[in-house]
Amino acid sequence: MNSQIKIIAVIVAAGRGKRAGGVIPKQWQPIMGKPVIKWSVDTFLNNKKINQVVVVYHADDEKLMLQLPNDVHGVIGGSTRQESVMLGLNYLKDNPPDFVLIHDAARPCLDQKLLEDCIKAVVSKGAVVPAIACKDTLLRGNKNVIETLNRDEIFRSQTPQCFPYSLILSAHNGMLRTATDDVQLLQSIHHNVAIIAGNEDNIKITEPKDFIRAERILRGTTKMRVGNGFDVHKFGPGSFVKLCGVTIENSSALIGHSDADVGMHAVTDAIYGALARGDIGQHFPSSDPKWKGADSQIFLKHAIKLAFDIGYQIENIDCTLICEFPKIGPHAGKMRIKMAEIMGLKVDQVSIKATTSEKLGFTGRGEGIASIATVTLMTL
Repeated sequence: MNSQIKIIAVIVAAGRGKRAGGVIPKQWQPIMGKPVIKWSVDTFLNNKKINQVVVVYHADDEKLMLQLPNDVHGVIGGSTRQESVMLGLNYLKDNPPDFVLIHDAARPCLDQKLLEDCIKAVVSKGAVVPAIACKDTLLRGNKNVIETLNRDEIFRSQTPQCFPYSLILSAHNGMLRTATDDVQLLQSIHHNVAIIAGNEDNIKITEPKDFIRAERILRGTTKMRVGNGFDVHKFGPGSFVKLCGVTIENSSALIGHSDADVGMHAVTDAIYGALARGDIGQHFPSSDPKWKGADSQIFLKHAIKLAFDIGYQIENIDCTLICEFPKIGPHAGKMRIKMAEIMGLKVDQVSIKATTSEKLGFTGRGEGIASIATVTLMTL
């Protein structure tokens, strides 16, 4: 595929979805601790062929949008799906993509294979829709059967529905009637839309029972790994320490081959451990002068990239610093913000806390600082 091709995903999330129940709209209700919409947002963000993700949301849901990654673009939607899609498309006018993938927020089970199939098809065929062929005999009628339909020509439409941007924008601008989806809109202007094989698991949440089915599907496709890391650095001459990326004034410094950030080292080793890929020493040996005084961000970012390349993302970290001094509490908030920034996480995915060893052992004697960290990885 031409690397210059620009593809943007537009996720429609302005509906209220009352049939699904709950006190908040279905797209914001949790599945396995994660909002329904975030499952598909993450699927798009984790595909390198998608240049941008735009979420068209209801004005009442502005605070709920804070649950999504910072690189998601938000646009306030309209009173109908058609209006919302149009607003999302208009948002892209100043820097238009080549292709746009329009997806329903209530379909959390979109996987990378179907997404790749959609991308390949829209680039080669133009307008495409993933759909499932009907297997049952289909009847048209009221109280009695009027006719039996040819099921070979009947499909269940899914999303993302995929189009050249200029084509779908033109169709919306020239719309003469209300359409339930974008394929119908293109039909109204007599433009062909190709059908590609959808995925039975790519369900749409409509009723309360659908949450149970979606969770069952997502649990079956999601893998989790947990790792822990432990690191120790001793005190030596100096006037500050660097912990979890934050510099703190201190009567002593931590000694190490790199910058001796004991907290960041423990988190990095936890990621390597979860991946079964050794530790910092194996990837960045202290015998190599290249790493003398190196910023520990280098190690942490390497571990994160390795996880991503293997197919995992960081779900959360928990790091404990063990020392008598300096006092960590006043700096823990800054550490969480800094680590979240480095790791591309939200602050509420990062826990940093401290404890003493009650004057026992080398930390109790003030000879150094230890750190232990736990990390959870989830499949992309």
